[in-house]
Formats: sequence, structure tokens, C-alpha cells
Amino acid sequence: MKRLAALALTAGAFLAVAAPPASAHTTLRSTDPKADSSGAAPTSITLTYNDPVMVPRVVLTGPDGARHEQGAAQATDNKVVQAVKPGLPGGRYTVGWRVVASDGHPITGRFTFTVEAADTPPAAPAAPAPSASPAASTEGSSRTGWLWLGGAAAALAVAAGGALLLRRSRTS
Repeated sequence: MKRLAALALTAGAFLAVAAPPASAHTTLRSTDPKADSSGAAPTSITLTYNDPVMVPRVVLTGPDGARHEQGAAQATDNKVVQAVKPGLPGGRYTVGWRVVASDGHPITGRFTFTVEAADTPPAAPAAPAPSASPAASTEGSSRTGWLWLGGAAAALAVAAGGALLLRRSRTS
């Protein structure tokens, strides 16, 4: 019995150490409207990621703090589309988003754009700062280390449970 338990512990430890963690995570590739842009009021917001995503959540906040999204965001493969309420007034808007990557990691981010008032000529877009790209605004959270630790603990629990069942079946 002790040999079986030691073998189970060794196998669980080997699996926890030998399995390589995922090194690439989903990132935001582009937005429409573009981050830090100025222009006419959009009818929707489109977010494009480098991998498929699910469980999208998009919040559009206006200059007065009011929300302006219409309905739920829809994810199709690597694109998320959020409808916008019609008639956005001029001003600076913030888009906050959250999606779950295909590897299960939630990622979040935000960016801003400006809606020009109908009677104001569009201003030339400001050059974005080097770190102001949509991908740089991703505030992703990676819990890979904790996931591997939890997986190892689960594997050890299954192995110990199997050893216990084997022992009970031999004594019966």
C-alpha cells in the first residue's frame, strides 16, 4: 500500500512539473472606433482579438458618466460586437471590456475615443503615446501558476483516492 501511495505521489508530482504552462494569452488586436480617435458617433463597437473569445462584456460610458451600450455584446470567433444607443452626444467616451479567452483566462481592458459634435469640425487625431495601443491597454490577469498548483493538488487527490479504493477492494 505504501508503495502504491508513493507511486501515486511521484506520478502526480511529475505531471505537475512536466506539463508546460501556456505561454501565449489572448490580446486585443484592434478596435473600431480606434483607441484615442475622434469622429462621428459609432453605431457599434467592434473589438478584434488574436484568438477566439467568449462571455463578452462591453460597457460604453459617456462624458456625463451615463452608459450608452444597447443590448448584450456578441462574440463570434475572435470578434466582439457591441451595439451602441443612437444619437451619442459629442464628448469623450470610455469603452471598458472583459472577455474570457479560450484557455479560460479572463482579460480586461479599456480605451477611449471622442465623438465630435455635429456642428464642430473634426479635430486632427492626436498621435497616441507609445504605450497607448489597444493591446497595451489590456489589463490581463494570468493565474497560470495557481492553476498548475491546483491541478497538481487535484491529481494527487485522485491518485490518493484511487489508492484508497484499491486498498478497500483488496480487503473486502
